[in-house]
Amino acid sequence: MTNLTTPNGRQLAAVTGASSGIGFELAKQFAEHDFDLVVAAEDDAIHTAASELAALGVSVEAVQVDLATGEGVDRLYRRIRATGRPLDAVALNAGVGAGGAFATDTALADELRLIDLNVRSTVHLAKYVVRDMVQRGEGRILFTSSIASTMPGAFQAVYNASKSFVQSFALALRTELKDTEVTVTSLMPGPTDTEFFERADMEDTKVGSGDQDDPADVARMGFEALMNGDERVVAASTSTKLQGRFSRAMPDSVKARMHEAMAKPGSGD
Repeated sequence: MTNLTTPNGRQLAAVTGASSGIGFELAKQFAEHDFDLVVAAEDDAIHTAASELAALGVSVEAVQVDLATGEGVDRLYRRIRATGRPLDAVALNAGVGAGGAFATDTALADELRLIDLNVRSTVHLAKYVVRDMVQRGEGRILFTSSIASTMPGAFQAVYNASKSFVQSFALALRTELKDTEVTVTSLMPGPTDTEFFERADMEDTKVGSGDQDDPADVARMGFEALMNGDERVVAASTSTKLQGRFSRAMPDSVKARMHEAMAKPGSGD
């Protein structure tokens, strides 16, 4: 793949959900490898994150925007286009979780917003950037999926379903684009030490209170897979990799019960 660069010699990458966690660490990987950045998130922390990234010696533009809305996605895309530069790589990473029993514990509004962010905004932004990359004849796309995409998510039902969508979508796009110079890579983290479980109200669960991977390790593996043009990478620990391997052979009913044991409220007590 030929690299399109600007006069300063750098390529341009965009990262969503970049204010903290895996998204911030992915943006840091790009910065450390001499990419200029457009970084986006809903919270004020995106500006602090952008300052930290700029200290690595690259140009960083922060876009504080709610990607769970169509206007938010359109606004981010307009800001990317306003740079006047080709987008060489994008990490579609923004997402949220929601834990609890679907029938009794969770709020419909929260789950619909989860779908809007994890699914709808991913498709919306991908539609724009994939089209541009195909027209230009090159590009790299990283989808943050999850090991959760491989199993029915009892007590995390809508989140796992959203990641199953992202995983299927990414692999389908990869096949459609196999005769182009646009690559698609799926990053599949396991439990990671971010704010995810707190925001999803899952701190009292086994998965939320147990061992978790370092987001820097997850991001490094995701970035390396992206740059290698790999189909997917299960990151980062050995246990996560084994879970990804064994899940392919397990019946869905068994995986659903395993997930229940990890994600049921109070399972971490």
